[in-house]
Amino acid sequence: MKIVDLAPQYETLFATCLEDRLPEAREAGGHRAAWIAAMRPRGLRARLAVDEKDVPIGMIQYVPSSETLLDGGVGSYFVYCIWVVRFPDERGNHQGHGVGTALLEAAEADARSLGATGMAAWGLALPVWMRASWFRKHGYRRADRSGIAVLMWKPFASGVAKPRFILPRKRPEKTPGQVTVTSFLHGHCRAGNVAHERARRICAEIGKPVVYRVIDTKDMAVASEWGILDALYIDDREVRTGPPPSYIKLRRKIEKEARKLR
Repeated sequence: MKIVDLAPQYETLFATCLEDRLPEAREAGGHRAAWIAAMRPRGLRARLAVDEKDVPIGMIQYVPSSETLLDGGVGSYFVYCIWVVRFPDERGNHQGHGVGTALLEAAEADARSLGATGMAAWGLALPVWMRASWFRKHGYRRADRSGIAVLMWKPFASGVAKPRFILPRKRPEKTPGQVTVTSFLHGHCRAGNVAHERARRICAEIGKPVVYRVIDTKDMAVASEWGILDALYIDDREVRTGPPPSYIKLRRKIEKEARKLR
């Protein structure tokens, strides 16, 4: 295993989070590719772990902290995702073999070489993917928390104020006479993109009184105005998108609100 830059031959696979064979990779649409294209000139960095056949088996993506919803940690980078593949076929399970650690160390070294003041990452307080406890083992400390999401922080220089989450500043309002499904669409996460695509399809199939609207939060001015980066709302209530709700479950939620208008 070795760590490499995001070279052109890996870009299509990177846009699917290294899981091009999964049906969800196709269902997610082109939102992640659009996010990559938009963020590259704004400082998006990525490293891949590849096996002896140069097949990607892990990835890490990170951006300047100014390109996400953080307050403080000026001059630092933020890790959006570390993912190591686990397949039931011949590609095998590569988790639990130090790939994630190698990716994080490579990203930190890269950020330091760019003069970064530190590295932040979001983790979960639950023992699942992107565990906060895993980052703690790598020298990170809790800087903030919002629900089950924990902001982890490793300063590279002294005197740097730790970052904090920018929390939602407003939410969509309920419109009389209709059900409004609002997608705050950022595009960095395949799972979130799947939820947005399912919502879009459902709204188109149901039609009136259901209305679907998209708020493009790749524009940081828009994201900062709302204090929301990636979310799905039915009227004024948020729907959990990770893992993405099934098509059937999401349709039931939307139809339930539509029936209330009859």
